[in-house]
Amino acid sequence: MDWSRAKSVLIISFLMLNVLLGYQLWLDIREQLNVNMNTDELPQDKVQLMGQKRITLSANLPAGTPKLSDLTYLLISDSRKLTQPVPLKEPIDSALNFNKAELAKALDGQIPDIESYAYDLHNSRDGVFVWYRIVDGRPMFNVKLELYTSNLKITGFKQDLVADIIEGEEKQVIPAAKVVASLIETYLEEGSDITDIELGYHGQIFDSEKQVSAPSWRVILEDGEIFYVHAISGEVATEGGEEDSAVGKMGQPGL
Repeated sequence: MDWSRAKSVLIISFLMLNVLLGYQLWLDIREQLNVNMNTDELPQDKVQLMGQKRITLSANLPAGTPKLSDLTYLLISDSRKLTQPVPLKEPIDSALNFNKAELAKALDGQIPDIESYAYDLHNSRDGVFVWYRIVDGRPMFNVKLELYTSNLKITGFKQDLVADIIEGEEKQVIPAAKVVASLIETYLEEGSDITDIELGYHGQIFDSEKQVSAPSWRVILEDGEIFYVHAISGEVATEGGEEDSAVGKMGQPGL
């Protein structure tokens, strides 16, 4: 046996192992630092509860508490009433989904008011790009445009189309940190991972032309579960579920 060569192989193997272990340690430290940064705004007792329930906060907590109002609007078309997507005259490249100007040009007016919608990566799913109607830069989570794809082509769509959006009296919203703290305590199961938090508008769709959406925080978990928290009252609703007033016990913002 060539002991000199074997010794060299062992040394190189140990060096590679040390590099691998060092890299893993660096990843663990970086992940912990990110978690600490994300939880800086949370009360210490809720951070401890997160550890006990193995809850992680992968999303950044949005800063600020802007003043927002309810939105009253007319629902012109409701995609929920469609059993099948409306087919496009000619399928277009699915990559155009990421360029609104080129997408609108390729669709050549087939989808009305498309410039008022914005793509949402977090709620899109396999075979469907999801867009939301935007008001003052914030999404209306109940007003969707869904683009259906097949073989790397956009082949059809379903659209909620609205008009005459009226804003009401503005009120200051509950901070995101307060919303997350309450969800951690009351709603989130062990092992949950919060992957996205966004402020927009949400409201139950009624069988009526006139609809109302309220300022709401949307909180998405890694397993796909979605919570909508009323950004003024604190009431909680899940995707397709009933509202619950438990988070409303938080009280008014700033108190």
